[in-house]
Amino acid sequence: MRDFKKLKIWQRSHQLVLLIYKATVKFPKEEIYGLISQIRRSCISIPANIAEGCGRSGEAELNRFMGIAMSSASELEYHLLLAHDLDYLKSKEYEQLVAEVSEIKRMLTAYIKKLRAES
Repeated sequence: MRDFKKLKIWQRSHQLVLLIYKATVKFPKEEIYGLISQIRRSCISIPANIAEGCGRSGEAELNRFMGIAMSSASELEYHLLLAHDLDYLKSKEYEQLVAEVSEIKRMLTAYIKKLRAES
């Protein structure tokens, strides 16, 4: 069992959740059960799956949950694009958030490759 809080990928994805919450507060209130919920859910899923994978036994389980975290990051990337296209996110904020998601995806890819190499 690993301590997820020590993983840089978890720390970075947790910080992204905090940024996403701040960004979505400004969205229209009618999106509270729509896009806001979807963005927050997919974002929270990234560090949550990393944490869950660390709590499982074995590298295969950890690898599987890292893959789920990657899928959530891709989903979040689309939701952010939609929010930008709907003018809920300004270009600068959108670009910052997407850059962070891209970096997290890069880190996840590297971690997944490392896990597979160790198997």
